[in-house]
Amino acid sequence: GTYYGQLAYSHTYGTGMEDSCENTRDTVSNFINGITIDHYVSANMDAITIVNDALGGVTVNVVDDFSAIDPSIPMGKVTLKGQQAINFVRTRKDLGDQLNISRMKRHEAYASGLLTAFRQKLDSGEGFALRLYEQISPYIVTDCSMTVLTSMMERYADYEIVEIVSPEGRNVMGEKYYEFHVDAQKLDQLILRLFYEAK
Repeated sequence: GTYYGQLAYSHTYGTGMEDSCENTRDTVSNFINGITIDHYVSANMDAITIVNDALGGVTVNVVDDFSAIDPSIPMGKVTLKGQQAINFVRTRKDLGDQLNISRMKRHEAYASGLLTAFRQKLDSGEGFALRLYEQISPYIVTDCSMTVLTSMMERYADYEIVEIVSPEGRNVMGEKYYEFHVDAQKLDQLILRLFYEAK
């Protein structure tokens, strides 16, 4: 069946394994008007510190005051280590405006810093992607083989993040929490721009 609610619920309605990933893949595909999603990789939170520290830390610009959450994360340029990485990407409650959109901005900053660190590690010697996969494989669920996944990791390391896009919409207070309601017309325009070429 189907249910109208937060997109993240699609993962919750499963065992946390392949069925949850397939639910999420299908939900996101439906959300973006049926665009096919070729593969999925899901990682639990334990994988973050493993990847983060395997890269020697991830450098970000901290713009929120984490002093009440994690005093070891000052504002400004910081190289996150261990639990700091989890706190940076996961925390929303009692931080800034507490909106998920603000947390997603931190995700963008973290992803950018992670890609930079990942490229540096790949350039430092062969086999890093395979060693990293072996470290995190107990914490991930994917429909890719080890060969396909490590090949993609090495290939995508040469990509440049030109733009991170988010659908436009508005935050609306639900029964208990703020909910993000997408602007359907602007989402259609975004899908056309990203996935189609003009003839």
